[in-house]
Amino acid sequence: MGAGWGLSVPLSKIAVSTGHQPFGLIFWQLVVMVLFLGVICALRGKRLELGRQYWRLYIAVALCGAVLPDIFFYMAAAKLPGGIMAIVVSSVPMFSLPIALALGNEDFAWRRFFGLCFGLMGILMIVGPEASLPDAAMAAFVPIAMLAPLLYATEGNLVAKWGTQGLDSMQVILAASLFGMVLTAPAALITGQWIDPLAGFGAAEAALVASAIIHALVYATYVWLVGRAGSVFTAQTSYLVTGCGVLWSMLLLSERYSLWIWGALLVMFMGMALVQPRRVDETLAPAAPLGNSDPNT
Repeated sequence: MGAGWGLSVPLSKIAVSTGHQPFGLIFWQLVVMVLFLGVICALRGKRLELGRQYWRLYIAVALCGAVLPDIFFYMAAAKLPGGIMAIVVSSVPMFSLPIALALGNEDFAWRRFFGLCFGLMGILMIVGPEASLPDAAMAAFVPIAMLAPLLYATEGNLVAKWGTQGLDSMQVILAASLFGMVLTAPAALITGQWIDPLAGFGAAEAALVASAIIHALVYATYVWLVGRAGSVFTAQTSYLVTGCGVLWSMLLLSERYSLWIWGALLVMFMGMALVQPRRVDETLAPAAPLGNSDPNT
């Protein structure tokens, strides 16, 4: 799972390498997700539920778990190295903690507060020193990239507060993907970001399709593993997502990083270890982000 989700980070950079814009990319990503998850749900005997009572949940997951965060993710991916994106995305649990406290989903704990501080320190190590990024101008795009994990954390907390209303995670993701398609298709057309699949199929388009399929496959595995090993054990995937994202970016994009970036990665891992929940009381995964992210929500 870590290798698969981590691979989606450099694939996203390849997807934007030819100038494709967010709305077009997000629409076709969701199309692939709907087709793939539709087959998985059919094989599992789970039908698509579109009752009006579920719309609030679907729209929240679609907006905060796919459309909005992926807009910022793709904008930042066009400017930032893939390894930096992998580290920034690992800040999902850092954002999740204060949101959970505000919504009453979690009780305050000093251990997790210090984890939040380590996460902030890791981000400062990326944007602060002049020697950290290949180009100092890239620092302006780090806050844009951080909007994605902020939205992922918001989505995860809303699902935790509302529940999935009797649906399993696959059903929620499938329906939310359909809602996301409805939202992004006109947006792509109106803004001129539509991608014509008949205009040519190259490395960027292949990377987009591969990323969507990988996410669907790995998410199916994630739900399966949570049901058998518990959410706390499965959450350890987050470390591998970040580490593999960095390693895949080095392999596929020939990226190399300064000591500041490696230090930031270590500090982020320390923060993640402190903010992870310790109880093993969940038997079903909450709806995970639809886009390019780790499963920390």
